[in-house]
Amino acid sequence: CIPAGRGAPTGAPGGEMDLLFAALDQVSWATNPRTARLLASGLRKKSQKVVEEAAEVALETIRKRTGAAVQESADLLYHLVVLWHECGIQPDQVWAEMQERSGRCGIAEKLPKPPGRIPAHP
Repeated sequence: CIPAGRGAPTGAPGGEMDLLFAALDQVSWATNPRTARLLASGLRKKSQKVVEEAAEVALETIRKRTGAAVQESADLLYHLVVLWHECGIQPDQVWAEMQERSGRCGIAEKLPKPPGRIPAHP
């Protein structure tokens, strides 16, 4: 396991995800073999893990298994941060995007799709 740290206070962006991102640069085969293996894998594998974990979250919520959905959500966020790390996406970039969207649409609204895109459901 990657050593635990103190997360950001409740309400602060990032917290544990920021700590995980920073810790990925310190991963070693001796202390973090599974994470080291994942970091050594390619972009395709890292992307695949994000999709797999997202599906597992969805399945556990359909099954109404709250505890399992929480665990799978943590796995999803872990794999998402690993993918960001691979792509050079800093967590602060994501938090800034979320803050900008909050200012435009409110925190509880997703941005609309670009014009010309056909929506899945009207």
